[in-house]
Amino acid sequence: MTPPRDRCEARTRKGDRCRNPAGPDGLCAVHRRQQAAGGAGAVHTPPGEPGTEPFGPFLDWAEEALEFLGRRLLGEYEVDEFGHDPDLVEHVLAPLLRPLYKRWWRVETRGLEHVPASGPALVVGNHAGTLPFDALMVALALLDEHPAHRSLRMLAADLAFDLPVVAPLARKLGNTLACAEDATRLLESGELVGVWPEGYKGLGKPYRERYQLQRFGRGGFVEVALRTGSPIVPVAVIGSEEIYPMVANLRRLARLLGFPYFPVTPTFPALGPLGAIPLPSKWLIEFCPPIETAHLGPEAVLDPMVLFDLTDQVRDTIQQTVHKNLVLRRGVFG
Repeated sequence: MTPPRDRCEARTRKGDRCRNPAGPDGLCAVHRRQQAAGGAGAVHTPPGEPGTEPFGPFLDWAEEALEFLGRRLLGEYEVDEFGHDPDLVEHVLAPLLRPLYKRWWRVETRGLEHVPASGPALVVGNHAGTLPFDALMVALALLDEHPAHRSLRMLAADLAFDLPVVAPLARKLGNTLACAEDATRLLESGELVGVWPEGYKGLGKPYRERYQLQRFGRGGFVEVALRTGSPIVPVAVIGSEEIYPMVANLRRLARLLGFPYFPVTPTFPALGPLGAIPLPSKWLIEFCPPIETAHLGPEAVLDPMVLFDLTDQVRDTIQQTVHKNLVLRRGVFG
C-alpha cells in the first residue's frame, strides 16, 4: 500500500487538529474549499455544527467521504504488519463508536496527561460488562481526547480472532493476539499497548461482584514492561459494569457454543435482539500516574518478588481509583 499523505494543517471550529490527509498546500479538500470561500481565517466546520453555508455540514461530510473512498480505491492508505488500518479507524470505525461515547454513555475522561505523548507505554485497565466495550471506550478516549491522538494497540484473546466478522475488524482496529511476543514488538516500536489482565474472568463476572477486580493472572504484562523498560499506566473505568447486568451464567450452553460464558441479564435473552442494547450508564475513565519500570532493568524479570509487587501495585491502584470514583459519582445513570 502507498503510505498516507501528511495530515491537514488546519483546525476544526472546535479547535481540534484536522486528521484528514492533506494535499500539496497542506490542507485537505474540505479546508481548501472553505478557505477559498471564507478567506485565510476559515476553518473546517465539523458535520452537525452550524456553518456559514446552509448545506456546509453535508458538503463537508460528502467531500470527506469521497476523499476516503478515493484513497481506498487507489490504495493510498497504510496497513501495518499486524493489520492495523488507521485510515479505516478514523473515518469509519471510530465514528460508529462516538455516539456511544458522547451521547449514550456520556464518557468523562480524566488524567490524560499521565499518558505519554510519544514512545511506548503499557495501559492496564479493569475489565467488565459482558462485552469488551470498556476497552473500546478507553481506546477512543486516547484517539479523540489525548493531545497526541494516540492509537491504543490492544491485546485481545483468541476468541476475538476466531469469530467471522469480529476477527477482521479486531485486526483493523489495531488489536493483536494477547501474547508476550506481539506486545514486545509493539512496545519496541514505540506504540501504546492496552492490556486487560482480568480477561474473561472480569468480563463474565456476575453483577453482585461488580467493581471487584479479579485476579491479574501471572503478571505477564509486567514481564513485558520490564523487558522493554516501558511505563505502566493504570486506568480505572466505572460505568461498564451496569451496561449488561449479568444475573446468571448458562455455563452448559456456553460450553456447547464454545463461549467462555453465556450471560443472562434483565433484558437478555428475554427481549431477544432488543436485550442486546446496552443500558445508558454514566461512564468515567481515569488514567492514573504511570509506574516506571526502566530503572529496574530487564534482569528484574528473574525476580518473582519484583513481578508480584508490581502486579499487586497496578491492581491496587486500579481498585482504589475505582472505589474513589464510585463514592463520588451521583448515580448509575448520572
